[in-house]
Amino acid sequence: MKKSGKIYFLLFVIFTLAVSLFPAAPTKAATLSVSEAIRIQNGSTQELEGYIVGKPISASSVQTSSFSDDYALALADNPTEKNTGSMLYVQIPSSFRASFGLKSNPNLIGTKIIVTGSTSAYFSHPGLKNVTAMSKSTEGSTPVPNEPEEDSEQAPPSGNYEGYYNSASGKTGSSLKAALHEIIDDHTKLSYSAVWDALRHTDEDPNNRNNVILLYTGRSQNKTSNGGGVDQWNREHVWAKSHGDFGTSMGAGTDLHHLRPTDVSVNSARGNKDFDDGGTAQKEAPDTFADSDSWEPRDEVKGDIARMIFYMAVRYEGDSGELDLEVSEKVSNGSAPLHGKLSTLKRWNELDPVDDFERNRNEVIFTDYQHNRNPFIDHPEWVEAIW
Repeated sequence: MKKSGKIYFLLFVIFTLAVSLFPAAPTKAATLSVSEAIRIQNGSTQELEGYIVGKPISASSVQTSSFSDDYALALADNPTEKNTGSMLYVQIPSSFRASFGLKSNPNLIGTKIIVTGSTSAYFSHPGLKNVTAMSKSTEGSTPVPNEPEEDSEQAPPSGNYEGYYNSASGKTGSSLKAALHEIIDDHTKLSYSAVWDALRHTDEDPNNRNNVILLYTGRSQNKTSNGGGVDQWNREHVWAKSHGDFGTSMGAGTDLHHLRPTDVSVNSARGNKDFDDGGTAQKEAPDTFADSDSWEPRDEVKGDIARMIFYMAVRYEGDSGELDLEVSEKVSNGSAPLHGKLSTLKRWNELDPVDDFERNRNEVIFTDYQHNRNPFIDHPEWVEAIW
């Protein structure tokens, strides 16, 4: 071998050894823009950067002041963005709420941040969930440590909610009712218009994502066929809104835990009747009966109805200027903040156990909308423990 050839060979060997001994540092995945993250909604873990422009409360509505809680952020590539279609909704885990929630930190509006999480829908809108890291996007900023906070009003991992109800443990009667009220009392309140989009998510037909299941009829109907026309669906207040005259005001009037999609004419037939057994069969709603002062739904949702009524009686206890709603043994309660019939509803809770549709609905309301739960879906035995 010629001398020059030996030199080149020796240099090649040295280079090969250097590469094997000192491998190149791995290339860091690119940080996405908000618009890029909106396009990648496939559940993958991504790091993205964007400006905080508000707090989402529905698929098409974002608060920009007077923030109701610390649970979510809306990010955009432009700090003055107003179009929700150009925003990404971020679900804030409990460990980051004190530092990045807008109720606690309203001055964060316009701040650029870096967030890592899974790209998946939130509020039925392009979003980021399961967040593991959040930091301000400024030179020398320090990421907030991802250490869980004490938060008795949030549930532990899906399928185990005992931590959520710690303060109710071992209690019965009025003590249990008071403890549950404190747990579920503080929640995000929706506008009545936002309820339309929320119901499309909470009551989605598991066999047809384009449809919702109507409460009284059980009919699967297109999500967009809502309104006031014949055979359309509208928003039914299971706790009749005239029982306390709260109407459609934010709070009791928009609480998803008792609002369900129903056939327009069937909703009208129910009116503000209390719940009890008996009456005349309803033509449009199979296995549903009504008389002058009461409504008996089909067997498949009797327990759902009962647990919604019991939720309302615990959630709304007269504090903070709200109504004190109570379950009554009477029917024909009129405008009084009462709903009956207690003994019938207790029996329905036993007759129709909690099913997967009801559990999923409770989870969606908790995770994506109100951030509180119906305790009687998680623990139907508490009905008897209180009443």
